[in-house]
Order: sequence, then C-alpha cells, then structure tokens
Amino acid sequence: MWMAILSFLGGPVIKGLIDAYQAKLKAGNVDSKIAADLAAGEIAAQTAEMQAQTQYRIAELGHWYEPDKIMGYCVAVYVAKLLIWDKVIGLGTTDGLCKIGDNCWAGWVANTIVIFYFGKRGFENIARIIKR
Repeated sequence: MWMAILSFLGGPVIKGLIDAYQAKLKAGNVDSKIAADLAAGEIAAQTAEMQAQTQYRIAELGHWYEPDKIMGYCVAVYVAKLLIWDKVIGLGTTDGLCKIGDNCWAGWVANTIVIFYFGKRGFENIARIIKR
C-alpha cells in the first residue's frame, strides 16, 4: 500500500527507485542482483543529473537586483506607463524621453536596454553555433 502511495506522489523518479528496489528484493541469483544494482545506480545518476541541471538553471538566472535587470525593470515600467496608462486608458500624459533637437541621451539608453534584452538571446545562440 505504501509503495502505491509513494509511486503516485513521487513521480517517475520515485517510481523508478521503487521498481529498482523491488527488483533487487526479488532477484534470486547473482545476475538478477547485478542488473538490479545497475538499474538503481542508473536511476541515482539520473536524479543527480536532474539536480545539477536545476542548480545550473538557478545559477544562470542570477538575482533580481542585478544592475542590468534593474535598468530593464525601469524601462519596462516607463514603457508600460506610456502604453497602458497614457495611451490605452487615457488618464495621463508623460513627456517623452527626447525632444527634437535635444542630445537625447535618455532615449538612447532606453533603446539600448530594450535592444539588449531582445537581441541578447539571438547573439548567444549564434555564438553557441559558431563555438561548435
């Protein structure tokens, strides 16, 4: 009964461990015991690999408060305010980042941040292909 509950709650990894354990218990000769040990070792290796992949994904994401992400949030809030609050709902007016004839440094920075966020993944994929 416990085996059925654990296999239902634990998913494929737990079910595989339970199956390997049951095969080890039922193994009567040396060949069956070796096969059961190999199956248990393979499941343990798969579990370790899944955990390593999860840790890699977490490390790749970083923290929400990194400078590039904070700048991205600022530009996203500004653009969302322009589009949703000012244009869609019509409840406000926000000055643009640039006026004709100005140096327009703020607009250049905002555009660069948007290009960075939308273009970064494409450049990473190209670099990965060239690296191969």
